[in-house]
Amino acid sequence: MIRVTNSLVGVVPGIIDSHIHQWDPFATPHPTSRLAKVNRSAPWLVDFLFARVVPRKVREFLRTTEHVLHPYLPATYAQDAAGTRSTLGVPVDGIVHVQADWQGKGPMGPVEETRWLATLPFGQDGLPQLRGIIGFADPRTDHFAAVLDAHLEASPVFRGIRCMGTWHPDKGVHAYADGEGLFRSADFLRGFAPLAERGLTFDAYVYSHQLDDVAVLAKEYPGTTIVLDHYAPPVGWGGPMGGLGRTESERAAILDQWREGISRLAEHPNVVAKHSGLAFPMLGLPTATYTRASLAETVAPLVEHTTDAFGRDRLMFGSNFPMDKALASHEAVAGALVDLLAPRGEDVLRAVFRENAERIYRL
Repeated sequence: MIRVTNSLVGVVPGIIDSHIHQWDPFATPHPTSRLAKVNRSAPWLVDFLFARVVPRKVREFLRTTEHVLHPYLPATYAQDAAGTRSTLGVPVDGIVHVQADWQGKGPMGPVEETRWLATLPFGQDGLPQLRGIIGFADPRTDHFAAVLDAHLEASPVFRGIRCMGTWHPDKGVHAYADGEGLFRSADFLRGFAPLAERGLTFDAYVYSHQLDDVAVLAKEYPGTTIVLDHYAPPVGWGGPMGGLGRTESERAAILDQWREGISRLAEHPNVVAKHSGLAFPMLGLPTATYTRASLAETVAPLVEHTTDAFGRDRLMFGSNFPMDKALASHEAVAGALVDLLAPRGEDVLRAVFRENAERIYRL
């Protein structure tokens, strides 16, 4: 039985959430901007389109349009995290923003997101501090180095980039990459050098069958810190998604493959992992509102194996809000992780919920 009365009082002065997203589809270039404006005047039409027109793989990825068609800004996040402060006894006092599908035009388009973040009222009126920015840039482009330098000039808290390499042979699974094997492709590996030269970090988001691609990148650049996001979701492990996870034996095989991939990747000392995406729909979890206790029981296999593989000093907490908001509250996500890690001791909680993020991202 997992105990659910654990808190972080006396363990950390505040939580650093190493993975959140900020956006405003009405004021910034975002894929949902046009639909958000329709939703403002005709929400019934958006509901109809989402249910009848939007591909199933997108519906399975989002579960709801509620969080992507509205601004998600510092005050919105603070409201979501307020329950975490009440139940765990300490506030979220620092966050790391991770790139969120900004659709800026031209080679320097991604830098606009970093500049926009600097205008938001983080740190004011009790809102958490913006401690780090993980932006976007594509190593395959000729202007990659220039984009990195522009990010660095745009904000003193810019710390690295994320590229989303998710791709799946099952065409019923939502993908971000334009093909298989992005991180091990020759163009990507060759173009990656400017990031390594600048001492920046790289956030890798892949699916579980792509974990060895991340290992190729880690081996090629052993001096660069690579951060694995969202457990490299074992799609279909939590329930049917696309054509995956239809039977209990299929789901068990997916989990076994994921365990083996995580263990192999953890052998590379320059790779760290986020305890993020505990309620991420891409796990295939059933649509429901998870409580702290039910979420902890559900995701225990992911949390336990990742912790065993990477160890105390190579893990950090990230809520993945608002993407995980479709299935669980911030309080449930953070609380479930506290309850699963508490038996390992306060030093583990201290490292995962604050100290590692400060060190890994140089906050």
